[in-house]
Amino acid sequence: MTTLAQILLMAPPQGGDGGSMLGLLMPFVLIFVIMYFFMIRPQVKKQKQHQQMLQSLEKNDKIMTTGGIYGKIVGVKEKSFLVQIADNTKIEISKSAVSAKVDKTE
Repeated sequence: MTTLAQILLMAPPQGGDGGSMLGLLMPFVLIFVIMYFFMIRPQVKKQKQHQQMLQSLEKNDKIMTTGGIYGKIVGVKEKSFLVQIADNTKIEISKSAVSAKVDKTE
């Protein structure tokens, strides 16, 4: 036979649930904050810089595409550039295909 004292000793403590829930959520919050500062925030900053670079491009700027093609912008459209890659050779590329603005073509 079990006594009332033994039953009470086996019962879970009362009123201790509030602190444990906070303790369980803290690691997840900490991981999210770390990911935000080391991964998400720098990527957003890099995207903003690339967008500003695309908006500042104009005729006669020299660029490199994401495919590694170097050329000079000879025409600007709403969503694309007309790029001269060689004498008498022009291609039309999407603005999102521009990787970087370069000082000179190689």
